[in-house]
Amino acid sequence: MERLLQYAWKYRLYDGAGLCTAEGLPVVIIDPGIQNPDAGPDFFNAKIRVGGTVWVGCVEIHRKASEWHVHRHDRDPAYDSVILHVVEEDDTPVRRTNGEIVRQTVIRVPSGVREHIEWLLSRDTLTPCLERIREVEPVHLSAWLTALISERLERKTDTVLTLLERHDNDWNGVFYITLMRSFGFGTNSDAFEWLAESLPFHCLRKHRDSRLSVEALLFGQAGLLAETADDPYSQLLRREYAFLQKKYGLKPVEGFLFKKLRTRPVNFPHIRLAQLAAIWSANDTLFSEILENSGLEMLKNRFNVSVSEYWETHYRFGAVSPHQKKPVGAGAVHVILINTVVPVLFAYGKKKRLPEYTARALQLLEDLPPECNSLVKTFTGAGVAVKNAADTQALIQLRREYCEKKKCLYCRIAYHLIRKRSGM
Repeated sequence: MERLLQYAWKYRLYDGAGLCTAEGLPVVIIDPGIQNPDAGPDFFNAKIRVGGTVWVGCVEIHRKASEWHVHRHDRDPAYDSVILHVVEEDDTPVRRTNGEIVRQTVIRVPSGVREHIEWLLSRDTLTPCLERIREVEPVHLSAWLTALISERLERKTDTVLTLLERHDNDWNGVFYITLMRSFGFGTNSDAFEWLAESLPFHCLRKHRDSRLSVEALLFGQAGLLAETADDPYSQLLRREYAFLQKKYGLKPVEGFLFKKLRTRPVNFPHIRLAQLAAIWSANDTLFSEILENSGLEMLKNRFNVSVSEYWETHYRFGAVSPHQKKPVGAGAVHVILINTVVPVLFAYGKKKRLPEYTARALQLLEDLPPECNSLVKTFTGAGVAVKNAADTQALIQLRREYCEKKKCLYCRIAYHLIRKRSGM
């Protein structure tokens, strides 16, 4: 398997003693080079001593030497820079486009390494190494989690910057859309984002002094005012929205996009929209305020709001329920900080080249408690210790981008397990 050989070459998981070319010249690998994910030779910038001469260039890897010809590398100038052809079976000499012989060496991957790599790649589970993850030293696992949280924040930064470009570099508008999406809490995230895209932020800002107007805009744009309810509050919202819709030329999204089945009443879209109305009525340009202030408690207070009186006795229009205060719960606030404040703050620091904001974003993750969901429980149940939200976000990145995509050979956990189990 070519992938296995590439992995063994990259991490030197082979017997390097006695390596030589087909002509018998000794080969010493000074640097295996950088793996190339695109077209062309497998590794570039490798440094290799052949005999008494040090060569710098590309390395190509195949199971059999004859695959060089099968892939037509002898006709491709991109492979003329190859200084060493690494194979498991030398069944033929190979040449560059000008006819020159390419130096070739055979590597042997120990059976232990091969067995453990094949074990990982053949596992039909979401997290192939889970039953062995306790074998990884905590220091190695901690270093990998640190790298994973950086990966996750960089990926989220790309999403934020794409939004920023689409919305004329309006950071407050991007924060508004990101916050709205977060309030969908997975089940309704797409619907809440579509709502935000259909309702420009400046419309809400102009009417933030009137909770009724903000609620009319949010419920009306969500297509939920079409629900049959004849109480005075519902009638008032419909009249207010009809006026504002005409004023701003708004086109609402379809109400059926907002899911209520298998959703706890506190997560009904109506309650989340009522909470958002309270947030946007209490704050003007919320992201600007967050930039100017720091501290976890201050951020929590920004989302410490109460829904209007009607929603204390309703979960949807027209259906009376027992009176209950419905603040944004502590757990929900933590999710919002993780999925909204942290990525936008981090992206702002990256875009503006102001490292103090990226540092604040990372510190916020370290100050927040670890998330509690089934994905995180899978790892903690296997013995992985988590201290804060930075750790759990790193585990989410690990699961989504490595485990689920079967990219074990790119994961440091697999690397340490293979080395340890094969005795290398």
